[in-house]
Amino acid sequence: MSITPLAAARPAHRTAPGFRGRIGRDARSGHYAVPHRYRLHLSTAGPDGLRLAVGHSLLGLDTRCPVTLLPAAPDCPDGGHTALRPLYEASAHHYTGPALDPVLSDDWSGRIVSTHTPDILRDLDRFRPDDRAGLYPAGLESVIEAVERMCAEGIEEAAQRAGRAGAHPEERAAALDTLLDTLGRLERRLGGEEYLADGRLTAADIELWVSLVQLDTVHRCHLDASAVHRVAGHRALWAYARRLAAHPAFGRHLDLDGIARRHHGRCQGLEAAGAAVQILDWAGHAAHTPGACRR
Repeated sequence: MSITPLAAARPAHRTAPGFRGRIGRDARSGHYAVPHRYRLHLSTAGPDGLRLAVGHSLLGLDTRCPVTLLPAAPDCPDGGHTALRPLYEASAHHYTGPALDPVLSDDWSGRIVSTHTPDILRDLDRFRPDDRAGLYPAGLESVIEAVERMCAEGIEEAAQRAGRAGAHPEERAAALDTLLDTLGRLERRLGGEEYLADGRLTAADIELWVSLVQLDTVHRCHLDASAVHRVAGHRALWAYARRLAAHPAFGRHLDLDGIARRHHGRCQGLEAAGAAVQILDWAGHAAHTPGACRR
């Protein structure tokens, strides 16, 4: 199976991480993969936190790597979390930046291993119990990376540009075309398939599902009603999103109220007519099972 990335094929535009440590396969790495040593700190109201929460559940890491859940809305003026400040200050001398989530920390040292979501998810994949299927199967790395680029550039960035307040109409129209083209490619792939790669759940499905959640709960609010109807017309894509929402590892982590609070706390754009046109009833489809993440 092949998925053609966007023509530009640039790396995904994400916030530059402050820490990029890795969990290694042996003791020489400095961060040896020992159960109960590491901890995730995240808010599922943010897309990266939601990605990690879903991956963590699929990999069955509740006892190996506990999760500390953070409030949906950061409690610091700079967008950081007070609860994470000690970790940042212990990890960087005279740290003055925001204490952002998500964070993978080392309970042995009280310091941060990484704040870079793609690295964290890949390291957790190697940390899984032997009886769990991996999220990055051998031979599918290029497919997963292509989906990551498509989601970052063709869905999230394009949707932001298409709904940006004050942007020139031609710029917004071009961005909407990019968004619809990307959704169309994914629609054609999912027309006869349950998952994106090799008939099984992988990190590509986590990436796309979270991007669709963001598209319907956040970016939709800044699009006009006509644009939202065109986005909603990709029936196979939204049926896929609905099906995954019913999966316990996905739907139980949906914090719709938290996503809305986080969005309203950060957003400076104008609400458009599309705000009234919800594509999926996420709450109705989501599987809410207690105990998804342990504090």
